[in-house]
Amino acid sequence: MNSLRSAVLLLVVTATPLPAQRADTVYADIGSRAIDGRFMKPHAARVRIYRGDSLVQQWLNELTVGDSAGRQVMRWVTTSEPVPLNPNRPLSVLRQTYDAQTLAPLGFSSTVSNGAFTSLTIDGNRVRGRRRTAADTTVIAVDITVDRLGYYAGASDLVPIAAGLRAGTVMVAPLWSPNSTTADYRVFVTHGDTTVNVEGTPVRAVKVDERRRNDRLLVATWYLLRESPYMVYGEVPLPDGRVQRMTEVEVPLKRKD
Repeated sequence: MNSLRSAVLLLVVTATPLPAQRADTVYADIGSRAIDGRFMKPHAARVRIYRGDSLVQQWLNELTVGDSAGRQVMRWVTTSEPVPLNPNRPLSVLRQTYDAQTLAPLGFSSTVSNGAFTSLTIDGNRVRGRRRTAADTTVIAVDITVDRLGYYAGASDLVPIAAGLRAGTVMVAPLWSPNSTTADYRVFVTHGDTTVNVEGTPVRAVKVDERRRNDRLLVATWYLLRESPYMVYGEVPLPDGRVQRMTEVEVPLKRKD
């Protein structure tokens, strides 16, 4: 799961057209029958971000599954970890709650070592809570209505996984970020299996391209599984022509909440 990834998903123009398999196109708004994440199991995984050969970010993802008022929910906790190249980087803990079946966002809470925090409850299209930036001591109340609720943009890789990773499928789905009152539609193109190198180990995974629908810009290429840790590798094109790499390796699950 690519929690905190929305901050690093930078866009570049690509000349590659979208596939023309219109018969296989799936439109998956929140609540679509095409999406069901209830098969996902509790686990923990370490995510590492590389630019070239340099490790620039690292965090731990932990998924637990529980019940909230009779609804099965996923609870993701993402804890950033220091890296040698950036020892003074502010560290954060991000907590997210989704409906386990639909992946609808229900809660979002972020605390950062520099004093910034965000705490939101999502009820349908209404988002309420509080936030404070690192540069301010004032706590700001949040009460907004989103035009169309979307899947959390920082975990966009979960959407094609929950849709089944069927080769040849083109899926259109809305993504939403906590600072936005609108959803941004993305197109996920599922290719066949391929083998990628994940921290020195070859892993067989399904390749999925993620593009913005309005201009077809490539956002990321994911390599995904239907078993934990679900996302094993990702590539994000950067404006300077480089490709930022992302790896995810399962580790023992310790968190109980």
